[in-house]
Amino acid sequence: MKTNFCTLLALIIGVLTSHRCSAETPNIVVIMADDLGYGDVSCYGATELQTPHIDQLAKEGVRFTNGYCSASTCTPTRYSLLTGTYAFRGERTGIAPPNSPAIIQPGTETVASLLKKAGYATGVVGKWHLGLGGPGGPDWNGDLKPGPLEIGFDTCFLLPTTNDRVPQVYVHDHRVPNLDPADPLWVGQKKPSPDHPTGKTHRDTLKMDWSHGHNSTIHNGISRIGFYTGGHAARFRDEDLADKWVEKSNEFMEAHKDEPFFLFFSSHDIHVPRMPHERFQGKTKLGFRGDAIVELDWCVGEVMKTLDRLSLAEKTLVVFCSDNGPVLDDGYKDGAIEKNGSHRAAGPFSGGKYSVYEGGTRTPFVTRWIGRIKPGVSDEMVCTIDLAASLAALTKQPLPNDACLDSFDVSGALLGQASAKGRDHLVQQDNGSRGTFGLRSGKWKLHRYQNKTARNVRVEQELANTKVPMHQLFDLSEDEAEKQNVLDEHPQVAARLQKQLDAIIENGRSRD
Repeated sequence: MKTNFCTLLALIIGVLTSHRCSAETPNIVVIMADDLGYGDVSCYGATELQTPHIDQLAKEGVRFTNGYCSASTCTPTRYSLLTGTYAFRGERTGIAPPNSPAIIQPGTETVASLLKKAGYATGVVGKWHLGLGGPGGPDWNGDLKPGPLEIGFDTCFLLPTTNDRVPQVYVHDHRVPNLDPADPLWVGQKKPSPDHPTGKTHRDTLKMDWSHGHNSTIHNGISRIGFYTGGHAARFRDEDLADKWVEKSNEFMEAHKDEPFFLFFSSHDIHVPRMPHERFQGKTKLGFRGDAIVELDWCVGEVMKTLDRLSLAEKTLVVFCSDNGPVLDDGYKDGAIEKNGSHRAAGPFSGGKYSVYEGGTRTPFVTRWIGRIKPGVSDEMVCTIDLAASLAALTKQPLPNDACLDSFDVSGALLGQASAKGRDHLVQQDNGSRGTFGLRSGKWKLHRYQNKTARNVRVEQELANTKVPMHQLFDLSEDEAEKQNVLDEHPQVAARLQKQLDAIIENGRSRD
């Protein structure tokens, strides 16, 4: 009888423990696409290609119509996601060059460090682009620190910069794997290596031609930004990146299946150079850009399959988002414009990557937690910058007063709770701290440009580099495409929003 009682008690404790882990401390998987627009996936209206795995994620979770990233380029958005602080408050937060030192310094509170305090195993796989190493920059042949492991991650397997910038090597924790000491890796920004061809000197050898800017060192038939030589045994093929991210993500989830884990799956798709694996090439009529979207969708499906195989789907909160809006020609002649047809990468919005129009920062945003999140569509405003405060709240971790300065707890909205509200305003920036901002507050959207006139880069070819006035005001409830500047009709609204934007910038924080 005593044995039976002990066995029953153990079973009850096991059930309660399992319920607590799934209901209160879920595994967390954040999948961030790169340059994916609001209209690039079929659950957000794309008709020229299909994304069944992302669609399934949305069908089983909450699809946000007002989901944002905080900036319209990669480095500042990634900085803000991890730190919960607008990138314009930090230093060197514009698009990071190949030899950038670590932008997020040790001791900075991040999503990863908060979750690590909550007992999570933490890992990042994929594109980093937040710099590595001390003030002198990365020691490519030595220890690459500080880096992710110094700001809360237990492990990392990275593309250190972004793949249109050198070098084409992986970073595992603090080292470049497979380096041959007899062939050291050298990386430079402005001076070419005399023994390495470039996109200018050997343009006729390229398998993907450049259209602007990307004409330095050639690797794998593609020229990049910056120069490097050596490290040949450590280099990867562009076509294999997606497979490697899935492989390493699966390894991480399998290794930590019996404890809470946080995985940041930071895809490089669909950033240039778009060179999907051969099995995806030609799968769409949109050229390599469309094929890369299909490859991204496959990655999402593979991660979901692993969660199912490990019986973790009901114990895992999945967040799918993008680091900024879309761009067609971003430096390579890959057919993105010529084969675009009727596809609208930014959906109904104007702008795209590099701009503060809605298309630059309003992107696909989906949350799924089977059994906890009721499937549906939400119009609440949420942003990737809110993951820090929201996940801290979900795991009952207090936020230090001097950390995550612009991150709001919108966990209720992320979990699809009917009465929960998202944020009521959001600052959007283009790149770094150049003084170009958008402020959305309710139905209103203010643009402020640093100069009296500015050049807005829009995703639409015919509107690229359109000059705009220093201030613009749009009523998004009537004009979601931001075509009609109504500043003259509503000067008091414009003045109120300008005062609000100035206060957010000058006060040094949004969070009370």
